[in-house]
Amino acid sequence: MQWTDEGIVLSAQPHGETSAIVEILTREHGRHLGLVHGGRSKRLRPVLQTGNLVRAEWRARLSEHLGKYAVELLEAHAARVLDDRSALAGLNTLTALARLLPEREPHQPLYNATKLVLEALAEGEHWPTLLVRWELALLDELGFGLDLDECAATGVTDELVYVSPKSGRAVSREAGVPYADKLLALPAFLLPGNGGRTAPTEQDIADGFALTGYFFEKNIWRPRNITPPQVRERLVAHLSRRNEA
Repeated sequence: MQWTDEGIVLSAQPHGETSAIVEILTREHGRHLGLVHGGRSKRLRPVLQTGNLVRAEWRARLSEHLGKYAVELLEAHAARVLDDRSALAGLNTLTALARLLPEREPHQPLYNATKLVLEALAEGEHWPTLLVRWELALLDELGFGLDLDECAATGVTDELVYVSPKSGRAVSREAGVPYADKLLALPAFLLPGNGGRTAPTEQDIADGFALTGYFFEKNIWRPRNITPPQVRERLVAHLSRRNEA
């Protein structure tokens, strides 16, 4: 068995004295693990940094085997954000959450979105918006997507400002007034077809992370007895402090 694919390094764990077991989110083959001989060497450690884009060649005698990787660096995303504390937390949050995807199952639209977020991390301040949207897309890929097209109570498509914590469906401002204290905020930049017409505020971004975080906790972390990534909690706390400032 052999294939070559482009992918994003999600993790690299030491194996023996010199090797590493590397987890890569590939375009065509999904989240896939493999052994890299010499993965702990001075030459390969920089290549196998979390978030880097690589070309990976995987070989194994049988498809169900762990197999071996040969990797080549394409884009050093990790090095570009080392001096930016929040961007580095964003990169590590993205790669930690991507590990929730089932093994060896391709998710090409999400893979493409992942690349966009990684590229944006080193380019400016708009990456938190993209990361929230990416989290929303990840929930959808995991089978827990939110329905934000119309109001769950009335069917209207205007003034959608809440999400029901029970159903994950949007609720309009008017329909949600009696239950506002029990509903989750829906920032406009997450609405289908928004197309960037509404520039998100810091509070919108905080509300977006609160929204996706609630459904990760409800549908994934708690049922699977998974501890939420601490790096995500630190990122959300950092962005909240920035909002307060």
